[in-house]
Order: sequence, then structure tokens, then C-alpha cells
Amino acid sequence: MQISAAPLIYILIFVAVVVIVEGIYLTVFGKSISLNSRLSRRLSLLEKNANREQVLEQLRKEMNQHLNSKNIPLYSVFAKKAQRANIAFSPKALIGIMGLVSVLAFFMLTVMTGAEFSVRVILGATMGIGGVYYWVNSKAKKRMALLEEQLPDSIDLMVRSLRVGHPFSTAIGIVAKEIPDPLGSEFGVIADEAAYGRDVTESLKAFAERMDSQDLRFLAVAVSIQQQSGGNLAEILDGLSKVIRARFKLFRRVKAITAEAKWSGMFLSGFPIVALIMINVIKPDYYDGVKETPAFVPAALFVIVFLIINIIYMKMMTNIKV
Repeated sequence: MQISAAPLIYILIFVAVVVIVEGIYLTVFGKSISLNSRLSRRLSLLEKNANREQVLEQLRKEMNQHLNSKNIPLYSVFAKKAQRANIAFSPKALIGIMGLVSVLAFFMLTVMTGAEFSVRVILGATMGIGGVYYWVNSKAKKRMALLEEQLPDSIDLMVRSLRVGHPFSTAIGIVAKEIPDPLGSEFGVIADEAAYGRDVTESLKAFAERMDSQDLRFLAVAVSIQQQSGGNLAEILDGLSKVIRARFKLFRRVKAITAEAKWSGMFLSGFPIVALIMINVIKPDYYDGVKETPAFVPAALFVIVFLIINIIYMKMMTNIKV
């Protein structure tokens, strides 16, 4: 029995592309960029450069650069994800990395496979752009999940600070020092902007819109209403913290209830692809008898289209919104 390793090689090259992008990212920006670090990126930068204004300028540039560049052709697909992930690479650098890893993927395909030149070019570009998109998307999901998990604890810390007599801007500064990233640097930027004269409410609203987070919008609205009409901000934020925790608990419960349906959808969507890969690995000449027939290409396109429709519908059926 003849066994072909080509499909497995393609998968390994794609994984290598993602690992290379992560390696470049950590090499350029160091451990401070990692969400696993207990010390926020802002505090790490302040340790290296004591100039608070320069650190603020650098962080604000990193936080807004992707949405400001969404008019670049094809980059709009990446812009929102990169903004949520707070990718420190500039848009031009990210596009350059796509080109670099595409060339690397093409080189690995040339060395490790016997595919035709045109196939290698298409696969190299697809792996380069797709690998970077997968990396950015996974970063965005991880960061947003961690941000939503940190928010109730951060609000509780603000409540305690307000109850002992600190002003709200100082309470935000305390959160920036005590909470790791992603909220540590985000609230640190808000505290620095307040120190240089920007209204805290405006900073919170801009943060909420940039992250597209409903819980952050609740926080911004609560602070805005308190500033306009007065009231006990500590009690308002305490109630908001309870609401956010209840929402978080509800989302987790819905996620647990729908887990079986989501895994079933993933299995039904992924099984045809896995089956196709295994057929090409175990019996690479399986389709040789029909490859040259006129109906092969239309039939293959027909199957691909219906497979994509299947994945989309499975995603829609298992994506339950609360």
C-alpha cells in the first residue's frame, strides 16, 4: 500500500508558519507583550523608559493603529481582529510579515514537496495570509476572554478604592498597578490620559468602542451618568460588578449547555476534510481513475461549495446569542 505524506506536510508547514509569526512577535517585543506576564506591558515599558509621556504615546499608537489603517486594501479583514488583540506590530509590518511567511512557506513547499510551481505559489500565499489571520484571531479571542474575566475584579477594586476616599482617576490608577494585562495597560493609559487633561468618561467610551464590549459600555455609561447627575459612584459600580458577574455566569452556563451541539457541528463540518486528507495519505492514487474526466473539476467545485455552505450553516445553528 502506497502512503503519501504530502497532506501531512502541508499541515505541518501551516503550523510552522503560525509558530514563526509568534516567534517573531516575542523576539521583537519581548515577554512584556505576553498576556501570561504578571507585570503589565505599560509598567514594563515604564521600567525601561521613565518618560511617562513617551510610554503613553507608544501605547496609544499601538492601540489605535489598526482601525486607523482599515482602508488599506484587504487589511480591513484583519483590522478589527488586530485591534481587539492589540497587536503591537504596525499594519505595514504585519503585511510585511504576511509576505515573509508566504515566501518561507513557498520555500518549504519547494524543498519538501513535488508540487507544481503555480500550486506552490498559491499554497504559499494562502498559508502565509491564513496563518497570520489564524494567529491574530486566536490572540484576539484569548485577549477578549481574559479582559471579560478581569473586568468584575477590576471594578471591585475601584469600589474599594472609592469607599476609602480616593477619587475615581486614582482608583483607575490603582487598577492599572494591581491588575495584569490586558486591563492593566488599558486602564493605565486611561489614568495617564486623565492626568494630562482628558475626560475619564471619554477615555472609557473610546476603550469600550475599540474593544466592542457591552460590559465596558455599561461601565462608561455608569460613570457618565454619575458625573452628570451625581450619586454614589461606589454603589453604582458595585451593582454593575454584580450585573457583569451574573452575565458572565449566564454565558458560561449557555456555553456548557450548547457544548454538545457545537462539538457535533464541528465534527460534522470537519469530518469530510479529515476524510479527504486521510484518503490522500493512505491511497494517494484513489482519484486517478476520474481525474482526467471532464466532470471531475465541476464535481470537485460542487463538493467544495456545499462543504462551505455546510460549515456556515453549522456555525449559524450552534452560535446561540444571549
